[in-house]
Amino acid sequence: MRNLTLLTDFYELTMMYGYFLQGKTDEVATFDLFFRPYEESNFCIAAGLEQAVEYVENLRFTQDDIEYLRATKAFDDAFLSWLADFRFTGSIRAVPEGTAVFPYEPLMIVTAPICQAQLMEAALLNIINFQTLIATKARRITHAASPASVLEFGLRRAQAPDASIYGARAAVIGGCSSTSNVLCCQMFGMPPKGTHAHSWVMSFPTEYDAFKAYADTYPDGCLLLVDTYDTLHSGVPNAIKIFDYLKANGHKPLGIRLDSGDLAYLSKEARKLLDAAGHTECKIFASSDIDEYVLQSLKEQGARIDQYGVGTKMITSHSTPSLGGVYKLCNLNVDGVDYPKMKISDNPVKVTNPGVKTVYRLFDKATDKAIADLMCLADEVIDESRPLTLTHPVERWKTKEVVDFYAKELYTDVFIDGRKTYAPQSVYELQARCKSGLDGFWDEYKRLQKPHQYKVDLSDKLYDLKHRLISEEKKGVRNGI
Repeated sequence: MRNLTLLTDFYELTMMYGYFLQGKTDEVATFDLFFRPYEESNFCIAAGLEQAVEYVENLRFTQDDIEYLRATKAFDDAFLSWLADFRFTGSIRAVPEGTAVFPYEPLMIVTAPICQAQLMEAALLNIINFQTLIATKARRITHAASPASVLEFGLRRAQAPDASIYGARAAVIGGCSSTSNVLCCQMFGMPPKGTHAHSWVMSFPTEYDAFKAYADTYPDGCLLLVDTYDTLHSGVPNAIKIFDYLKANGHKPLGIRLDSGDLAYLSKEARKLLDAAGHTECKIFASSDIDEYVLQSLKEQGARIDQYGVGTKMITSHSTPSLGGVYKLCNLNVDGVDYPKMKISDNPVKVTNPGVKTVYRLFDKATDKAIADLMCLADEVIDESRPLTLTHPVERWKTKEVVDFYAKELYTDVFIDGRKTYAPQSVYELQARCKSGLDGFWDEYKRLQKPHQYKVDLSDKLYDLKHRLISEEKKGVRNGI
């Protein structure tokens, strides 16, 4: 993992310098990393934690870094000397990758000396925002495609190499079966997938010659791209001839790939041709400009497609190209005393929740389906043996009593006092967590358009703290130090 310590906005460093000059370096800050409401979905799939942990573990200013900062003339020698011994000594709790998370619920809670916690803001948001965005888009696309499977094909359309590698990783966490990105597969232990391009077909005298050469190269992995010239009058008939040849020689062809045209019509007609020729086991693979809405439409039209390759619109999250993730101070501990902090804004969406918190997901014992999430202060304990009253986070007259439930805390420790406690998992283990976690929600919460709104409530204790701080602010009294 390369050192990304300077992957930060300059104002993080200027604030660190200010904290240093003001003697605040021993103050311990807690920051919540969370996202605001996401346009297309009422939840997101957490991703990027492994890379975030690697970033934190490698935090250190090299001599070259320090000399570069010296050249900016923004910092004095005492501060630059102090940076030479800079390491992360704090604690981080995070939602495991593959977990469904709702707006305002922290994906990560960082507690560390304020300079350390402040420095990490930009890089953690960069890492977590992007992978969470792509995992969420992939979840939507694979959900729309089901029972057909989806491969990630976005390498050439991603915004630079890192986006292609980590975007493909996130896409598999979100539900894709694999990726065409070989470097990503090497890094994360996945089987690379792919066949051939139109250029392969065009490089031979005839389409049949191209198909024959590919079949001879991969007799037990032969999937042929049939739309270079004429899909139904040339491509599929030539593929059938090759499949006859392979079967005659004891091999099992995989199928055909469609990459253009009316995928619903072509897949249905191609299926008829393949079946009539006795190749009922051959699959139809489709790629093109596909997203979840195209997939939904193809399903409605009765398309006969077994697997999809999705590139541009998944790797760029085309319809919603950024996640509104933020990193906000929620608590400051000075000399052992906690001072809960919150941002108050005229824009309600930007008002934050104060204090060191946790989130519990509540499940109905009879169905194992999620009922609601409850955001509480970290010292609160849920008593599963007694009825629990949930209260709307804003409209407090709306309540719901929950009985016969069990609660799961969403967070796990990834650093404790600077010591890494995080154990990485394979992308397929993370994908399995994503699937099993989503199985715990009713379908109404998972539909692509206008999903039912899942309840994320505030405990009475957190609500009272939040409104006490708002009231004090209105009176000009701040919980300052």
